Amino acid sequence: MYREYSAEQLNELKSELLAQYEAYKAKNLKLDMSRGKPAPEQLNLSIEMLTHCLDGDYKSENGIDCRNYGVLDGIPEAKELMRPLLGVAEDEIIVGGNSSLQLMYDTIARAMLLGVYGGEKPWCKSNKVKFLCPAPGYDRHFAICESIGIEMITVPYLEDGPDMDMVEKLVAEDDEIKGIWCVPMYSNPTGISYSDTVVKRFANLKPKAKDFRIFWDNAYCVHHLTDTPDKILNILEECKKAGNPHMVLMFTSTSKISFPGGGLACIGASAENIKFIDSQMTYQTIGYDKLNQLRHAKFFKNFDGITAHMLKHKEIIAPKFNIVLDMLNKEIAPHGIAKWHNPNGGYFVSFTGMDGTAKRIVALCKEAGVVLTGAGATYPYGKDPHDSNIRIAPTFPTCDELQTAMEIFCVSAKLASVEKLLEK
Repeated sequence: MYREYSAEQLNELKSELLAQYEAYKAKNLKLDMSRGKPAPEQLNLSIEMLTHCLDGDYKSENGIDCRNYGVLDGIPEAKELMRPLLGVAEDEIIVGGNSSLQLMYDTIARAMLLGVYGGEKPWCKSNKVKFLCPAPGYDRHFAICESIGIEMITVPYLEDGPDMDMVEKLVAEDDEIKGIWCVPMYSNPTGISYSDTVVKRFANLKPKAKDFRIFWDNAYCVHHLTDTPDKILNILEECKKAGNPHMVLMFTSTSKISFPGGGLACIGASAENIKFIDSQMTYQTIGYDKLNQLRHAKFFKNFDGITAHMLKHKEIIAPKFNIVLDMLNKEIAPHGIAKWHNPNGGYFVSFTGMDGTAKRIVALCKEAGVVLTGAGATYPYGKDPHDSNIRIAPTFPTCDELQTAMEIFCVSAKLASVEKLLEK
């Protein structure tokens, strides 16, 4: 345990670590682990979709020519393909374009300008608009709020999801709080899946703002890394049981199933919410890319096809997560300087080092040729109050590259920790 070392021992260790670090720097490496990107091998799994999947047949099952205008909410077979990902009925889903992030941004922008179903006025007519942001969380969620001028309130994560005592208290007291961001399964970056208790407490919220919405970004609902995947309750069904059927808006996509930038995204909600959103989207677009929807439906055929496809993804990326976790267990765990989650799915490993070391670790890694997600990115406004959390994204590099990157990461983490202990 480094904390038990004397100053003399720490200085000696620092010299050893600096020598190791300089040796890695001398290799002039260029490794990028800054985003959760699928590897080329994963993208190749769907390549047939781009070659001969349509074979000259451009009509959906109800006779719509997918090359032409129309069909705002998605062709029937695309809805049927995507419904099981969110657990919704046919009239509770819109299949959109290639990006769930765009759907989330648009949904918030429309709420600001036009309001939400059952709301009395647009959000922008409020004195202030606030969002709860469980953290560590997804940086692009926070960027949406910051870009629109929505005030963010950080809510800490517990082992089974956000701190619901805090969530319940805040939403009950403040009608300026209009929403909360959630990544309920294999959350970004912690890998935590919400417990049944947490989901039920969300469904039973009693917000002071009648136009409060839960933004339920279920991005990793089929991205399992083990043979015993996590399971979560259906939030829409729980909201219906609690008498709050319109409180949740759910999102997911095939961005990390088929092609990032070339997949399908969808929004799921109560039938009333969907009808209301449809009425607003009418002025925004004539319709999304139906040829892409048809390609996906023909390629995957059904939800079982997606499940089988994701087993192939698991075979590619699970060994990479093992490399990360094995290195952390071997090189970091014995020294008591950090903790991390062992996720059953998703795209990230969340590393929490000693207070005041995250920026230093990221800077050391960058100088040695390994680019990580910026320190602080997993918190609203990019400000980690403890400067301790780092998001590790293992999927894109090769296994050999990842091994080297993690060696550099571990040396950097140890060096930054020793420096911090010497300061004290």
